[in-house]
This record gives sequence, C-alpha cells and structure tokens, in this order.
Amino acid sequence: MGSKSAAKALMEEAGVPLVPGYHGEAQDVETFRAAAEKIGYPVLLKATAGGGGKGMKVVEREADLAEALASAQREAQSSFGDSRMLVEKYVLKPRHVEIQVFADQHGNCLYLNERDCSIQRRHQKVVEEAPAPGLTPELRRAMGEAAVKAAKAIGYVGAGTVEFLLDARGEFFFMEMNTRLQVEHPVTEAITGLDLVAWQIRVARGEPLPISQEQVPLIGHAIEVRLYAEDPDNDFLPATGTLELYREAADGPGRRVDSGVAEGDTVSPFYDPMLGKLIAWGENREEARLRLLAMLDETAVGGVRTNLAFLRRVVGHRAFAEAELDTGFIPRHESELLRPAGELSEAFWQQAAECFVQSEPTTVRDDDAHSPWSKRNGLRFGMPAQISLHLQCNGESRRLKVDPAAQQPNVRTPRAIRQGDALYLQWNGEWLAVRAFDPIAEAEASHQHHGGLTAPMNGSIVRVLVEAGQHVEAGTALIVLEAMKMEHSIRSAQAGVVKSLFCNEGELVSEGAVLLEMEEA
Repeated sequence: MGSKSAAKALMEEAGVPLVPGYHGEAQDVETFRAAAEKIGYPVLLKATAGGGGKGMKVVEREADLAEALASAQREAQSSFGDSRMLVEKYVLKPRHVEIQVFADQHGNCLYLNERDCSIQRRHQKVVEEAPAPGLTPELRRAMGEAAVKAAKAIGYVGAGTVEFLLDARGEFFFMEMNTRLQVEHPVTEAITGLDLVAWQIRVARGEPLPISQEQVPLIGHAIEVRLYAEDPDNDFLPATGTLELYREAADGPGRRVDSGVAEGDTVSPFYDPMLGKLIAWGENREEARLRLLAMLDETAVGGVRTNLAFLRRVVGHRAFAEAELDTGFIPRHESELLRPAGELSEAFWQQAAECFVQSEPTTVRDDDAHSPWSKRNGLRFGMPAQISLHLQCNGESRRLKVDPAAQQPNVRTPRAIRQGDALYLQWNGEWLAVRAFDPIAEAEASHQHHGGLTAPMNGSIVRVLVEAGQHVEAGTALIVLEAMKMEHSIRSAQAGVVKSLFCNEGELVSEGAVLLEMEEA
C-alpha cells in the first residue's frame, strides 16, 4: 500500500470503487499525455510513493502537463526517493472522507467510524473532524465495509486509514491507504474514547482486538486544526524563524493540544512546518466548534508567520458552521479567509501605542524613585501629560502621541504580550509584533531590496530558469525554490530584463536574500 499505483491495482481486483485513471509503469510524458486525454481534463498528478500534498499537481489543460509532470516528479524524488507518478480524473467538489481501520494478527478487522478531511490547502489537510457531517448510517456502513475489504485484501495488520473521495451523489472512490496512524487520529480517539496507540502496541504483541465492530462507540463530535508555520497570504508557503512567543490554549474538558515545540525554538526549512494540533470535543458539532474557537483565541504565536488567524476564520466561517464542506472550501471562500491587503488602520495604531506605553517600565531610572525625571508618564510642566512614540509593524511605521491619563471605558483593550523589545498585539486574530522604529535598520533593508527579487523563505535553489540579459514577460517563472520538500516558482511581477543573477542551482539561501536583479525593458 506504500505505492499508490500498486494499491489501486489491488483495490481494482478486490472490487473497491476507483477514480478513473492511469497507474502503470511507463512514466514518460507522452504516456501521461495520452492517459490525460483519455480521462479528460482536469486531471490530478500524484506521487505513487507518498502523500501530504507533495508531488501532487492539478493540470487544467494539455499545455501545462509537461511542466507540471516534471515539477511533481522532482518533488516526489526529493520527498520520497521515488519519482514515479500516476494520473487520475480530478473530481470536482468532492469531500475527502477517510475510514480508520484496525486489524490484528488473528484475522479480525474493524473500522472506527470516519473522518472528514475536506478542508485542505496545497492538497494537504488543515481541518479534520469526526464523524463526517451529514453521513447517513447506511453510507457510513458501506464506506466502512469497503475500507475493511481493502485492508483484508492485503492481509493488513495494525492501524491504517483508507481514504475516499465522496461526491455529491453519495458515490465514493478509493484514493489511497495510509499504512500508519495519521496526524488526525486524535479526533477518532475523542469520539470513541479509545487509545489507538495502546491498540497498536497490543496488536504488535499478538493480542486480538479488544472489541467487535458492533461495540465501536460513537460519542459526540470532535474537530482538529493543524497549526502550521506558513504564510496563508503567500500561497501558504512554509515560514521559518524563531518562536519568540508561544503560548498554548489552557487545559480543560474536551480540550487537547498536541505539539512538539516551545518558546525559543527555531523553525527550520528542513522539516515539516507543523507546530501542533488543537483538538476540541463536544456533545455535538456546534459545541465542539465553539470550544475550538475559544482555544484558537487563547493561542499566541509570534516571531514566525503562522496560519493561526486563518484557522480562526475557517472555523468561524458561516459555511463551516453549516457544514458546507468539500475540497474547494478554501479557494471558494478565499476573499473572506485570507487577510485583506492594505495598511494597518488608525484604530490599530492607537491601540498599539496605548498598549506599548502600558507595557513599558514605569521608570527610566531607579536611583531616585520620587524624582519626576524618573517617570515615564509624559510629564510636561504647565501642559497635559503626553508621550510621543514612533512605532513600526509589518513594514509600516507611525508617529503617535498618547495621553496616559485618558480613560476609554467603553473600548475593549486587545490582548497584548510583551516579549523583550517587541509587543505582540492580537488584532483581528493575528499576532502582530510592534516595536520602536529603527530608522537605520529600515534604511538598510530598503537599500538591500531595491530592484531585487528576494527569497520568500529559507530553502535551496532547484532551478534557475533565466540568464542575465534575458527579456521576460510578467508572470514568467524565473527561479524554482524548494523548502520543506515543496517547490515554489518565483515569477516576474512585470515585464523587464534580468540584469544580474545572485544565486546558483543547489545553493542554500536565506529568507530575504536577493536572488536576481531586474530592470525595465
């Protein structure tokens, strides 16, 4: 089952429904072109040896096939050491529903209900829940029995997940089987009360499964979100840096946080960008959803760009609340889920200034606590007290004045955490770092980036597609950068001429490094 193409061939023999596609040995572009033409566009290219969205590309038309195939093969080789691909029909508006199966060494196999993992970006799950909303008992049984049939067809032992595409008509198609306990297994544990890791150990010892299919519980509802170091506003590219601030949601009934990081840790480009998982359980879906929203509000991360605010907007969205789910959820609601471009508001700057003043030490000297010159209270003789600030945040800066004596009882103060020289302010779900303005650092950064195209993240240069002196059009791919086993094409924002190149294939580059310089044609 580690090979998607071999798995599909086995499932075809076992009578498990499949999406139309090609999963043969021939891997040349002409074979894939012929298969795609037979299947009909759009098609989905997938690495046979792995998952997680790596080595996966949607191809809308024949003209894009060769480039997409080459890129997917490179990603697959880098991620799994195997560049082999398959192609299948891209099903429009499907749900991604998977079945948790467990089998022992005595021929027993059962399914532990299902999970809906339809909300995805870059073909990788970000929200998972159990049970799948709206699934009838009959459909749950049919999918569960098909999953058990798939596991038994290969003599499987242990925990596994059989993944299906479910269309609007209630028809389901086998995608793949993951032969492991998956990231999202906590939601299954939450609705069954079972410890799946303990089950794995028991099965490995040769013990039989402790319950039968009829005894599998289904209690309440659970939702999980994946907290990633990534930039949702930049095509969800992985982000790197130091976790200057990291606070998890409080413990409590129906709450669970699984994480592997702590404040001060460095997020590098060499590993998966997932920081942790937040899981909420409730008597029903709405209770679980509201509990998860509260957990997201309590979580604080700074120093590294994350999808925290994005997750808050997903879980709080009307369509999610009404369980209108399919794999196109994020693209369809993109304008509401992604942060709108634009300058920070006046309300933000005023709140930032007031919170910054409150977070500062009350004195600048401690040798004479009673001296008026030791206070940070904006003292002005003969005039009202006033504190002047020059702050910066997200590349913007603003001069502000604060009256420390002013009271605004009807204004809700946002959550703020002071970490060293930075004040982290929670604003519209985002944790924004506010600092005192440094004009020298600002001038250096402006000079460094002037006229240059910079690396959006730490990574390695896979391909340099242009050369100095070459004329390019807007949107032309210039450089392919790889980070965390995912490829990202850096494209020209406008037509022009490549003046200079500052990178080579195979070179490791840091976020913000100038890769090439462009000039107008």
